Amino acid sequence: MTKIKVVGAGLAGSEAAWQLAERGFAVELIEMKPHKKSPAHHADTFAELVCSNSLRGDRLENAVGLLKEELRRMGSLILQCADATRVEAGGCLAVDRQGFSDMVTEKLRNHPNITVTEQELTEVPEGPVIIATGPLTSDALSKAIGEYFGTDYLHFFDAAAPLVTAESVDMTKAWWQSRYDRGTPDYINCAMNKEEYDAFIGELTTAQEAEVHGFEDKRVFEGCMPVEVMARRGYDTLRFGPLKPVGLTDPNTGKEPYAVVQLRQDNAVKTVFNLVGFQTHLKFPEQKRVFSMIPALKNAEFVRYGVMHQNTFLQSPKLLDRYYADRRDPMVAFAGQMTGVEGYVESAASGFLAAVAMAARVAGREPVAFPQETAIGALGLYISDERIENFQPMNINFSIIAPLAQRIRKKAEKNLALANRSLEIIDRLVQEGI
Repeated sequence: MTKIKVVGAGLAGSEAAWQLAERGFAVELIEMKPHKKSPAHHADTFAELVCSNSLRGDRLENAVGLLKEELRRMGSLILQCADATRVEAGGCLAVDRQGFSDMVTEKLRNHPNITVTEQELTEVPEGPVIIATGPLTSDALSKAIGEYFGTDYLHFFDAAAPLVTAESVDMTKAWWQSRYDRGTPDYINCAMNKEEYDAFIGELTTAQEAEVHGFEDKRVFEGCMPVEVMARRGYDTLRFGPLKPVGLTDPNTGKEPYAVVQLRQDNAVKTVFNLVGFQTHLKFPEQKRVFSMIPALKNAEFVRYGVMHQNTFLQSPKLLDRYYADRRDPMVAFAGQMTGVEGYVESAASGFLAAVAMAARVAGREPVAFPQETAIGALGLYISDERIENFQPMNINFSIIAPLAQRIRKKAEKNLALANRSLEIIDRLVQEGI
């Protein structure tokens, strides 16, 4: 039996290992934890969600909701475990992070076709192999991958938001509500009036940041921008971003607040919450000082402060094909955020596609060419598009999915039509045997 190596047990590597094992291949899953961890990792388990963000929207009118439904229908391990450990978050798919990671780990370690090797690799293995070591790849392997391709990596900066305890939030100045009252009221909303917002912005824009070599505002990835960087871009930037008050009503005034900081549960028992959109690179004492200016968080207990780190990704359009494989040697593939897909769901999708393609190639067959009409196919085509000159990480979005033949004016209806078309294709591919 051919053994296929999968390097890295994050979301992409975990999904890839599972898909290969389920197709009857012997898999060696190589993970450097627990012997060595990146600065953003803490647990010894697989598929660790290092960011407090949820798995984002779950409605089909949302592109990431479509991508999740595609993965569900194709037997994704990540979606199976996410659905099993789901916690309420309005229209989003959020999970109990530890429960999710524990379930993924248990399923992979107990699979009869998977052998787990705990070590750090310092060289690119010979194929067949899928490398999914993430944006925080160790220095030694990062250097080896650069030497393997003979080119430099590109870089961007990523940030994670702080966590506070639920009991430390002043609920006389906050309330439960989901925006536009969609679903159950799963967010704690912390209002600010104009005077409070003015003072907050003034301190946020001048607060001290931790030192990171080479950090510049222009190099911050737009999809995960630190809150202090957003604040410096203009007085109302936050009010039209993570602090937007639309769709919310302060029960103390009966009116829409001037600005709102939302808190989203970070565990199943609702004892810990994260500050939505508050990825930050401020020094820890500064986070405590400035974020405590939010009235409902005046006495907040911070159980984890925000952190920031440099992420690394490949110049994928020049190096990889639509199956995330090396254009020179398709038996060496990559997956996850290191390929330029951004987000947990997108990483899992890349691991799924890379594994399905690798399984086909090892078996002597042509891989399934997921078309641009599908979200999973559109992502693979995006990261491999040689026409892109300034390649940047990308979340799934409807703009990279093939447009409809007919014009639909209402955005929600158009997106739903795109989703239904994609799912018809996915269902057909599943019936044919992916």
